[in-house]
Amino acid sequence: MLTKFETKSNRVKGLSFHSKRPWILASLHSGVIQLWDYRMGTLIDRFDEHDGPVRGVHFHKTQPLFVSGGDDYKIKVWNYKLHRCLFTLLGHLDYIRTVQFHHEYPWIVSASDDQTIRIWNWQSRTCISVLTGHNHYVMCASFHHKEDLVVSASLDQTVRVWDIGALRKKTVSPADDILRLSQMNTDFFGGVDAVVKYVLEGHDRGVNWASFHPTLPLIVSGADDRQVKIWRMNDTKAWEVDTLRGHMNNVSCVLFHSRQDIIVSNSEDKSIRVWDATKRTGLQTFRREHDRFWILSAHPEMNLLAAGHDSGMIVFKLERERPAFSVSGDSVFYFKDRFLRSFEYSSQKDTQLIPIRRPGSNSLNQGPRTLSYSPTENAVLICSDVDGGSYELYVVPKDSSGRGDTGQEAKRGVGGSAVFVARNRFAVLEKSSNQVLVKNLKNEIVKKSVLPIATDAIFYAGTGNLLCRAEDRVVIFDLQQRNVLGDLQTPFVRYVVWSPEMDTVALLSKHSIVIADKKLEHRCTLHETIRVKSGSWDDNGVFIYTTLTHIKYCLPNGDSGIIKTLDVPVYITKIYGNTVFCLDREGKNRPIIIDSTEYIFKLSLLGKRYDQVMSMIKNSELCGQAMIAYLQQKGFPQVALYFVKDERTRFNLALESGNIEKALESAKKIDEKDHWYRLGVEALRQGNAGIVEYAYQKTKNFGRLSFHYLITGNLEKLSKMMRIAEVKNDVMGQFHDALYLGDVQERVKILKNAGHLPLAYVTAKVHGLNDIAEDIAGELGDNVPSLPGKAELLTPPSPVLCAGDWPLLMVSKGIFEGGLDDTVKNVHEEYEEAADADWGEGLDIGEVDNMQNGDINALLEDDEKEENEEGGWGLEDLDLPADADTPRTAPHARSSVFVAPTPGIPVGQIWAQRSSLAAEHAAAGDFDTAMRLLSRQLGIRNFSPLKSLFIDIHMGSHTYLRAFSSAPVIPVAVERGWNESASPNVRSPPALVFNFSQLDEKLKAGYKSTTAGKFSEALKLFQSILHTIPLIVVETRREVDEVKELIVIVKEYVLGLKMELQRRELKDDPVRQQELAAYFTHCNLQLPHTRLALLNAMTVCYKAQNLSTAANFANRLLETNPSNENQARTARQVLQAAGRNMKDATQLNYDFRNPFVLCGATYVPIYRGQRDITCPYCSTHFGPSQEGQLCTVCDLAVVGSDASGLRCSPTQR
Repeated sequence: MLTKFETKSNRVKGLSFHSKRPWILASLHSGVIQLWDYRMGTLIDRFDEHDGPVRGVHFHKTQPLFVSGGDDYKIKVWNYKLHRCLFTLLGHLDYIRTVQFHHEYPWIVSASDDQTIRIWNWQSRTCISVLTGHNHYVMCASFHHKEDLVVSASLDQTVRVWDIGALRKKTVSPADDILRLSQMNTDFFGGVDAVVKYVLEGHDRGVNWASFHPTLPLIVSGADDRQVKIWRMNDTKAWEVDTLRGHMNNVSCVLFHSRQDIIVSNSEDKSIRVWDATKRTGLQTFRREHDRFWILSAHPEMNLLAAGHDSGMIVFKLERERPAFSVSGDSVFYFKDRFLRSFEYSSQKDTQLIPIRRPGSNSLNQGPRTLSYSPTENAVLICSDVDGGSYELYVVPKDSSGRGDTGQEAKRGVGGSAVFVARNRFAVLEKSSNQVLVKNLKNEIVKKSVLPIATDAIFYAGTGNLLCRAEDRVVIFDLQQRNVLGDLQTPFVRYVVWSPEMDTVALLSKHSIVIADKKLEHRCTLHETIRVKSGSWDDNGVFIYTTLTHIKYCLPNGDSGIIKTLDVPVYITKIYGNTVFCLDREGKNRPIIIDSTEYIFKLSLLGKRYDQVMSMIKNSELCGQAMIAYLQQKGFPQVALYFVKDERTRFNLALESGNIEKALESAKKIDEKDHWYRLGVEALRQGNAGIVEYAYQKTKNFGRLSFHYLITGNLEKLSKMMRIAEVKNDVMGQFHDALYLGDVQERVKILKNAGHLPLAYVTAKVHGLNDIAEDIAGELGDNVPSLPGKAELLTPPSPVLCAGDWPLLMVSKGIFEGGLDDTVKNVHEEYEEAADADWGEGLDIGEVDNMQNGDINALLEDDEKEENEEGGWGLEDLDLPADADTPRTAPHARSSVFVAPTPGIPVGQIWAQRSSLAAEHAAAGDFDTAMRLLSRQLGIRNFSPLKSLFIDIHMGSHTYLRAFSSAPVIPVAVERGWNESASPNVRSPPALVFNFSQLDEKLKAGYKSTTAGKFSEALKLFQSILHTIPLIVVETRREVDEVKELIVIVKEYVLGLKMELQRRELKDDPVRQQELAAYFTHCNLQLPHTRLALLNAMTVCYKAQNLSTAANFANRLLETNPSNENQARTARQVLQAAGRNMKDATQLNYDFRNPFVLCGATYVPIYRGQRDITCPYCSTHFGPSQEGQLCTVCDLAVVGSDASGLRCSPTQR
C-alpha cells in the first residue's frame, strides 16, 4: 500500500472521490461532512447540518453537487460552490445507509434501515420509485455503471438486482397514462417501475455490501459471515462463482478495482485485503492496530482508493505507477506489459525488444522499480522489490527489433539496487553488510567496497562513481580510490537526474529539489507543496520538472515558474528544444510542446545577456503581473516598464527605475493628486526643479511651491506667490512668503491688517521703519510694547544665483534606454510642450470665487500699479533670461548620453552578504546579524561587554569626509589590504581595529601583572582578551588554531585569578581559603605562575596545620625544579616538618589523587565520572545545576547551549 494522504478525525462512514478534482468527501459518525484536497493535504470545507451520523455521501459526476444521507432520515443535496445545502429529501422512515447519483439521469438511489430502496429525481425533488422486497435493513444500493440495474445488499442475507428499465422509459416519455397511474400507487403498494431481476442467496449472515464490476457481468458482496462472494449474471439468471475466505470479522465493504483484475475488501477485523479476481486468491493484507474499517471508495478514473476507519481515513494506491526507464543518447528504454521497449526520439519510433520473464508472485508492487542501461554492451539491469530487492541482467540482441517473443534467461541476483558504473561493470548494493559488489556481465563479483555511510540506495554518478543515498544525506563515492568526492545534507532523495555534461545534478525528494554541482556543492533548493514526480535538463542548463499537476522550470539561481498545467501526471525522459518527451502511467511516450520563452527570458536576464533580452521583448508576447513582479524583484523595473499598458503600473515602475520622463507621461494621463505628489518627491530627489515646480502647481500645494522658489532663489515667482496668497486671503501663506522675501513693509502691513498691532509695531521698530512704527504707536496708545534688549533682524540672505536642475553625470546609455523606447523621438517636444504650455494650468486657482488667471492679475494690478502687465499667472509669461529658462534645460540635461546614476550597493551590505564572520558584520554596522552569528557559533547571549567593541570596530572600519558645512559627513569604508592597483569594482573585506598581535601584547601584560601579584589588573586584561577574540579575524588555519589555544590559556588564568581574589576576601573561613588555594594550583598556568601558586597553597596549608596537603604541594613545587633557591629551600623545610607528623588538622574537599576539573561558578572539583557541562565559548566546566546560566568566566555565553564553534577566518568552512 502506498499511502498518499491520511486524516485523523471521528469515525468515517462514507467516502466519495470527485471525478476531476483532487477532492474527497468524508462523512463522519459525528454528523460532519469534510471536503479534503488529498493532493495538498488540506481541509477545503466542512458541512454540518445533519443531526447524527452521516453514513452515505456521493459526488455528482458533472455538476457541482453532492448528496448525503444520515441517521436523521434526511437526504440532503449540497452545492459545494455555494457552500450550502440546496434542499432536503424526506421519505425514509429509518437510518439512511447509502446514497448515490446516477451517472446520466437526474436520479439519486438511497438505501435505508426502513427495508426500502428509494429512487429520487433531484431536479423535481420528488421520489419517483420505491423498491420494496428486502425484509431487513438495506445496507447499500448502487446503480450499474452502464445498464438499467440497481444492486442492493441487506441484512436479510440476500443480494438483489433490480431492473429499472421501465423507470428510464417513463423518464424519456412520461406522458404514458399507465405509467402515470402507477406513480399514484407507488407510495401505497411499491412501484412497478423497478422489479427484482435476481435474488442472490448464499451468505449465512447479513450482507453489508454489494457492488457491480465496472465492465463485466459480475457482482461482489461481503457479509457478516466474514466471506466475500463473487457472482456472475446473464440475461436470465445469476449464480455464485466463488467465495473468498480470510477475514476474521464482519466484511464491511468490498469492490472491484476499476483498472486492475483485483478485488479490495475491508473489515471490522482492522484489515484491508486485496484479492486476485481471476485466480481468486489473496494477494496482500494491510492492517491497522486499533481501527476497524467501515467503507471503501475507488476513484472513477485514477488508480486511487480510499478507506474509512474508526479514527479517520486513508487515500492510497496499491502499486507504483511510475514506469521504469533509462535514457541513453537518442533513445529511452522502458518496461511495459512484460516487455522491454525502446523509443527513438528523432524518428518517434517505438520498438518492442525482448520479453521480461518474471517468476510468478502472489503479491503486489513486484514490477520493475529502476532500469539501468549500458549502451556499449546493449545490456539492461532491471531492479524490483521481488525477494526483498533483486536485480535481473539482460543483454539485448543486436537484431531484436521485431516482436521479441523469444525470451532469454536473465542473470539474477539479490541486492537493494543495481546500476551500471562502467561499460561492462555494474554495482550492486548489499544492504546487510553496507557494501557495494562490482560485477561483470557474467554476474561474477570482481570487487567489493565498503560504503562510507549507511546506504539504502545507489545511483550512477559518472564512470566509476556512485551516488550513495542515506536517510538525510547523499555522498559521491569513487569505487577506484575508495574515497568520498562530495557530501551533501538533503531531504530523502527519491530520484537523481544528471545534466548531459555530468557537471550538475538534481536531487528529487518528495516535496523538494536540490541542485548541486558534480562535487555536491550546494547551489539552490526548491520547495514544492505537492509531490515532485520527475525532471530533466534542457539544452540551456534549465531543469524542467513535473509535479502531479504541472510542468515547471528551475533556473540555476533557484527561481522557478509554471510552464504548463497537466491533466494527468507524466514522467519527463528527454527535452529537445521546445518538445518535452514524457512517459505516462500507461507506459505511452508523449511529446508535449512547451513555450520556453518565459524561462529563457529570465535565464538571459540572469546571465546578463541583454541583447537577447531586448530581442525577446521586441518579438515576444511577454506580459502578466508575475513577469512584472519578477523584473521588479530582480532589480529591472526599467525592463518591466516596456511590458505594461496600465498607466498606474507604468507610473510606479517609472518612479522605481528613476525614469522621470515616463513618470511625467503617466502622471499627465492619470492626473490625480497623489501621483503628482509622488512625482514631485522623485523629481526633487533627482534635482529636476522644473518638474518639481510643475507637480506642486498641479496639486495646488502653494506652501511647498513657495518654499521651492525660496531654496532655488527665484524671488520673482516667490513675490507672485505672495500676491496669490493675498488674493486667496491666506494670511499665513502671505506672511510666510513675505518672510521668505525679506519684505518687512509687507509683513508689517499683514500684521496690522490681521489686528496684531503690538507685533506690527515691534517688527517696524526693529527694522528701522520709524514712521510706520510711530503711526502704529499712536493707535496702541499706552500699550506700546517694549523692545527686547538684543534684537536681531529676520532677513533672509539674497540669492547669488537662481538654481536650475542639478547637473547629471555623463554616462553611456543603458542597453534598455532608447532601444526599446518607441516614444523616445518625441520626448523633447513633449517636454518642451509641458514646460511652455501645460505648466500654466497649474496655477488655475478656481477656488477663489471661480476667478481665472486673468482676474487675479486684474486684482494684482489694482493693488500694485508697478506690477508688470501680464496676461495671467503662468510660467510662459515670466520674463526670464534665456540661460535661466528652466523648462528648456530639463530635456537637454537628459539627452541621450545622460541618465540618472543608479545608487550602488553600500559597501557595508556587500561585507555582510559575503561573510559569515561576526567581526565583519559588526564592521558593516549590521550589529543584529553579528549578534545572531555569535549566538549561533559560540552560544553568546550577553552582549553588554561587547557593545563598546562593536562600536569601535564599526567606527574603525570607516573614515569620514566633510563635504561642506551644510551637508552631512560622507562615510568611506576602509578595506583590508587595499592598494592603489586594486580594482574599484572589487570590494575587499573591512579593515578591523582588533588583530591577533594586539591580543598577544595583552597576554604578555597579563602575565606580567600576574607575576607582580596585581591580580585585579591581570584579570581585567585576560577578560578583555576573552571579549575581543570573537571579533578577531585571522587569515590562515594555523592562526585559527593559535586563537583557539589562546582561549584555553586565558580561560585558565581567569578562573584561577577569580578563585585567588575570592580567597583573599575570605577572612573567617580558613578551610575554604585552603581549598581555593589548592584548586588554583590545578589551573593550567605558565610554569613561574604555577610555582607561585604551589608556594602560596603550601604556605596557607602549612599555617593551618594541614601538613599532609602542604607536603603534597611542596613535592609538586620541587618537581618543577624552581630556579629561585628560596622557593626550593622553603619546600624542603616544609617536607621535613611534615615528615614528623604527616596529618591534616582539617578535612578539605580536595583529593589530589583523583583527577578533576573545576566548576567555574561554584569553584568545587568535578571528579572523573561525574556529569559536567561546558561553556560553548571558553570550554569552562560546570556542574549540571549551572545549565542555562551565564558563564562566570567569559561572561558572554550560556552554559550548555548548542553552538557550531568559533569562526574567525575566511578559510574555515
